[in-house]
Amino acid sequence: MVLSGLVLLFVFSGVAEEKNTNTIDALLYSNGKPVSLKISGNKISKVTVRKSKAKAPQMYVAPGLIDLQINGYMGVDFADQDLTLEGIRKATRALWKEGVTTYLPTLITADRKSLKNSFSILSQALTDEEIGPSIPGFHLEGPFISPEKGFRGAHLEKYIRKPDWNEFAELQQAAKNKIKLITVAPEIDGAVPFIQNCSREGVIVSLGHHNGNAEQIEKAVDAGATLSTHLGNGCANMIDRHNNPIWPQLSEDRLSVTIIADGFHLNKQEVRTFYKAKGIDRTILVSDALDLAGLEPGEYTRWERTVLLTPDVVKFPAENVLAGAAAPIATGISNIMNYTGCSLGDAIQMASTNPAKILQLNDRGEISPGKRADLILFTIENGKMVIQKTILGGKVVYEK
Repeated sequence: MVLSGLVLLFVFSGVAEEKNTNTIDALLYSNGKPVSLKISGNKISKVTVRKSKAKAPQMYVAPGLIDLQINGYMGVDFADQDLTLEGIRKATRALWKEGVTTYLPTLITADRKSLKNSFSILSQALTDEEIGPSIPGFHLEGPFISPEKGFRGAHLEKYIRKPDWNEFAELQQAAKNKIKLITVAPEIDGAVPFIQNCSREGVIVSLGHHNGNAEQIEKAVDAGATLSTHLGNGCANMIDRHNNPIWPQLSEDRLSVTIIADGFHLNKQEVRTFYKAKGIDRTILVSDALDLAGLEPGEYTRWERTVLLTPDVVKFPAENVLAGAAAPIATGISNIMNYTGCSLGDAIQMASTNPAKILQLNDRGEISPGKRADLILFTIENGKMVIQKTILGGKVVYEK
């Protein structure tokens, strides 16, 4: 689906008979039909299908994108011990430009003191009037993961440790009880009871950076794990063709998967296979963006080591592994449509509706009356998604 050279028309004006009410006319992302959305306050109050496309604005409207895994953006590192609230605001505003209206700031493996400090800083954003609505909680990726080379990815081995419920409770307290998602390796000692505790407390457990076998993965799912973190990554370059952690996760119907479809973390065939195995309802797109995303390519120091930022991806040359992504989630939407032939509506579902459901954010991720008016207006130009406007809770927070 390619739309280029379009005339953009956008109606977002007051309606006389109802205070604080605005109307958007655009093409609905799910079927391409012209619709009018009425926004009252911060919610969608009415969705009307227009009879004709003749005068319809030639751009799409969709729910805002929801990214479960963002380590930082535009030079702002969420793990920086000197991070400030203004820094989080800067990253959030930059993400709005990419159509992301909700995201989980993500921290990777580090020492206990650093993680606690980071969550204390990040938790300030939860109640911030400007960006708080975009940050419902946090993702802790590690430190309870595999220490094996390849499977640990760019995580520093010296900080990887076994699950410790007391430590997690301390981190959760620093995060104001908003660690919503944690990535754990199912094969390490103490993983199963730790997963049970997390599940009991309403924390989503995702399996990642692990070398778990079929039995260990099944036990983790029995204990409450419901997700796989960036499936196909956080994995050694060389694995057994029969017995490896990928097949059991693909075959386990109780697991949804997140994938990085930036064109580098997974190839076209992997994305197609994962998509076919899991289907639309159990596939979630994430960016796994680093703070280096959006910066000039070159060498940078991160996690006590040198990493290489290319125009497309971040690499850790010393161990021949990828260190993270440099592209926003909108890139994944364009790519998965190209790789799988799925519709625009299906791709948006995987980047908005599905993550909203797994986080139990029932007020967003769809366009229907009563939902929060988190919306994006965009075109598809040369096969790529181009954000024209981003609306958060009924307010325009970005306009191209």
